[in-house]
Amino acid sequence: MARRGLLIILSSPSGAGKSTLAKRLMLWDDALSFSVSATTRAPRAGELDGREYYFRSRDEFAAMIAGGEMLEHAEVFGNFYGSPAAPVQAAITEGRDVLFDIDWQGGQQIRNSILGKHTLSIFILPPSIPELERRLRSRAQDSDGVIAARMRKSRDEISHWPEYDYVLVNDDLDETEERLKTIVSAERMRISQQPSLVETVRRLNHEFEERNDDDLRP
Repeated sequence: MARRGLLIILSSPSGAGKSTLAKRLMLWDDALSFSVSATTRAPRAGELDGREYYFRSRDEFAAMIAGGEMLEHAEVFGNFYGSPAAPVQAAITEGRDVLFDIDWQGGQQIRNSILGKHTLSIFILPPSIPELERRLRSRAQDSDGVIAARMRKSRDEISHWPEYDYVLVNDDLDETEERLKTIVSAERMRISQQPSLVETVRRLNHEFEERNDDDLRP
């Protein structure tokens, strides 16, 4: 295996741009696989089970937690969300990166999990609070009450920024995308992600041993 896969965690308050950045990252590298979460919320128009989410009842979701099938899970605005563990473990072992578009609670659980040493966590900040609200309203997906609740929650979410490996201010989407791609490219080269380096160094040392002292003198 040339390298191990990364668990790439993107988190932000709703409206800061993490979902758009996640989609752009997927277009940049089609070898990235998106972690499909399970949720107890109802499907929105156009969403399909197994594509956007695994839609499960509350009883089914509880059974998955009890069976140890979730890498992380959290309750958000009255619904449960979580990441099934088995496909993530398989991807990491095969050297494939998995992208997570999750909140700080989920990110914290993954970083504290058995796969934590393979995580790359990035928090996305909005340039301002008025801009955050404008983006939420421009999506035209939620009622005024839901938007107000998301805005109240955003302050708590933003307070968790120091827990992440990197923090990006999404003041320009294209520039933020480029910074994000630079981070991912560099983190793939971490020593911990390249198990083949051990064999490479072993081979180099063996080649040194095959040479006599005269060969090594300047």
